[in-house]
Amino acid sequence: MKNIIFIGIAFGFTLMATIAHAQNATYRSFIENLLESNIKVWIQEPTVIESIKAQNTKNAELTQNKIQDLDKQWRAERKASQQPLIDNVLANPLSKFLQEVKEQNGELFSEVFIMDNKGLNVGQSDITSDYWQGDEAKWQQTYLAGPDSVLIGDREFDDSSGKFLIQVSVTVVDPDSQQAIGAATVGVNLVQLMRISTAAATSQ
Repeated sequence: MKNIIFIGIAFGFTLMATIAHAQNATYRSFIENLLESNIKVWIQEPTVIESIKAQNTKNAELTQNKIQDLDKQWRAERKASQQPLIDNVLANPLSKFLQEVKEQNGELFSEVFIMDNKGLNVGQSDITSDYWQGDEAKWQQTYLAGPDSVLIGDREFDDSSGKFLIQVSVTVVDPDSQQAIGAATVGVNLVQLMRISTAAATSQ
């Protein structure tokens, strides 16, 4: 009897692992389609490319110490009544564009932000927890890895929104030089993505 119980438990774990693997494969397939049909299209818009290139030029001589100072300022401003650095970024043309991208996609995107060649935010749809992403995989495994690099994060449950979200990051490439100039990260609502993808497949 004990052997049967152990076999049953082992089978249960194997089945759960198989289901999880199948779900991850399905999510990845849907996300890869989203990248090609949506995200990789608008990250090539002139507003995105020109904004990144302009900030790369502006911050060309920025030291790591200064980057750390800006990041500390951003984190402090999130808790303060006065937010000059945050306000400046959220009011720029790229942030306005990204806010429109998020709005046009309904509930599909939870957040959208663009980083420069140092990992600093250039524009964003919502206030991020920090200003510098250069110490995180979303920038290191995209921009630093070169053109065509993509990072699909782990599925997470967001308590505040009650939604399953996943971060998708991709290198932003200058269409003229074909060189990496920055990176983009998009928070994707998995339930909404699957709903849209399933509806599209059904209508074909």
